[in-house]
Amino acid sequence: MSDVVEEPTGAVGRARRDALGPAFVSGAVIGVLGGLIGLGGAEFRLPLLIGLFGFAALHAIILNKAMSLIVVLTALPARLIALPYTEVSQQWTIAANLLAGSLVGAWLGAGWATRMHSRTLYRVLALLLVLIAVALAVTHLGHVGTLELSTIARVAAAVGAGVGIGVVAALMGVAGGELLIPTIVLLFGVDIKVAGSLSLMVSLPTMLVAFARYRRDASFQILRANTRFVLVMAAGSIAGTIVGGLLLGIVPSAALIPVLTALLVVSAIKVWHHK
Repeated sequence: MSDVVEEPTGAVGRARRDALGPAFVSGAVIGVLGGLIGLGGAEFRLPLLIGLFGFAALHAIILNKAMSLIVVLTALPARLIALPYTEVSQQWTIAANLLAGSLVGAWLGAGWATRMHSRTLYRVLALLLVLIAVALAVTHLGHVGTLELSTIARVAAAVGAGVGIGVVAALMGVAGGELLIPTIVLLFGVDIKVAGSLSLMVSLPTMLVAFARYRRDASFQILRANTRFVLVMAAGSIAGTIVGGLLLGIVPSAALIPVLTALLVVSAIKVWHHK
């Protein structure tokens, strides 16, 4: 049993049923922000679950993972409709290489999260939020080229990167697209739109593995106590992501990314000092 189960499940369930309106609205706002830059927004949702709704770190990760899973399940079919299936399926070996590492990383990351002391977990999450902020800035404001590697070195790098991404995704309850997409472009040089679809193909089984590992921990009961909260906030995230996707191109990324990066850094500071 994890030592970060800090609140009685029944009390938590009752408290969150009174927050369904704010849950939908905040999920929608996060979804719009994520949709504007082509992400699901889970990296922004995690600090809100901790700071605004008052969930303990491990509880917030599990709830965020459940919502991320719902959002990805919704996004994957739409993404595959937008891009020809053959264009994505031709690159199946890229997804396989990353999955070879990310499935292991997801299991390890979820296991570590359930065993960490709560203060340690808050600080790990804060550092990971900074990592996501850096990845976001580099991906959208910088130029991601392609590394010149031999085939063996490329496969080894993909598996190693997959392990790291799987750990991060499990520890934060996110899909991991903000790390997967630049990794795919950097290692394999595919078009960024194809990389986005491949990242979803990697994210889904990776999240399922992490979810299965969290299910073995007593803290998983927080999800059963807050099912309605999860569904409402996930619905807001999906609606917001659709709206954000429709607004894509109207709001320039160059203006938006610095603001979102700053939000992640501020969130990291607050999570670091969270009690």
